[in-house]
Amino acid sequence: MINSSQSPETRQNLPGWVPEAACTYLNHTENGLSIRALARRRGCHASTVLRQIRRFENRRDDPLVDEALLRLGAVHFHKVNSQDCKEIPQMTAQLRRPLNEPDEATIEKEGRRILRRLCETGAVLAVVAELEKAVVVRDLPGGDSTRTAVVDRRVAQAMALKDWIHCTTPGKIARYSITAAGRAALKRLLAEQANARGFAEAPAQFGDQHKIWGEKTFRDEETGASQRLRYNLAESPLAALARRKDKNGGNFLADDLVAAGERLREDFELAQMGPRVAQNWERFLTGGDRGSFAGDAGLAAGPSGARDRVMAALKDLGPGLGDVVLRCCCFLEGMETAEKRMGWSARSGKIVLRIALQRLKRHYEMTNDGKAPLIG
Repeated sequence: MINSSQSPETRQNLPGWVPEAACTYLNHTENGLSIRALARRRGCHASTVLRQIRRFENRRDDPLVDEALLRLGAVHFHKVNSQDCKEIPQMTAQLRRPLNEPDEATIEKEGRRILRRLCETGAVLAVVAELEKAVVVRDLPGGDSTRTAVVDRRVAQAMALKDWIHCTTPGKIARYSITAAGRAALKRLLAEQANARGFAEAPAQFGDQHKIWGEKTFRDEETGASQRLRYNLAESPLAALARRKDKNGGNFLADDLVAAGERLREDFELAQMGPRVAQNWERFLTGGDRGSFAGDAGLAAGPSGARDRVMAALKDLGPGLGDVVLRCCCFLEGMETAEKRMGWSARSGKIVLRIALQRLKRHYEMTNDGKAPLIG
């Protein structure tokens, strides 16, 4: 939010999502405004401005923060001489060209998707210098890791600049974790989304204080009534089930089965990012119409392709198997809730889910030679 005490020229036409402290830092480094001049414009003490400038100067060791400041300085400020251009690394030199900055709505929408993925146990955001995309990867119980989400690099830069994520492992493949500010931002974004849909926030219980709750709506096929489903963002039902042991002492779900379920959930979440966010996925449940989907005109290729991949997987699984993966992997329903909704006996759902994941794994192996879509 823009501070009303800050003059418009201080922001230099910067996007609204840029933190005020970052605007102050850029005006000092790019425009050459003195600390006292900035303090007078903002109506605060010079020591406050000095602390903000020092803080962002120390954060330039973070690759995403440094790239974001370089890009914003090159695009929105005009006092960058040719010598400065030579000092910009090769991977960010292209940022001097005018770009369409992500707007605040896009950052909040992507923030809800990426931050709740980073809340999961063992999840980090991996950033490679040569790629335009960043990926969220999560450790699996068997020791392997799987990709759970993909985000545009510029959105990741904005998240780092807003202090939602911080670099824990620098290097050629930098790794980022969610911060306390990021968890607070996620709760705020989810609350705003719930309020926009007319849902009141459920009262927090004592045992919920270390959990991050989200909400989804689900339409009952028999009554047609909409119901609210509350789930813990820090862990998906699939991850909890994967830690259980079978009768031989091994993991109930192998890593490759968990990876297949996470791949379906990734496509499902990407499919919600397009213009048609109210896609009726319930029609793929038992008894629903599983016909082809007529895409919206002008729909972005990313969400459209993800929607097609989800529909192809559900059609291949068929009724029953497709129901359980859609409920548990995508709607994030717990196993007991899914068994109750589908009329199954207790403790039978996890067996059906494992069979469904085996079928889903085979579907992906037969599609694109078993490889996930490129992320670059």
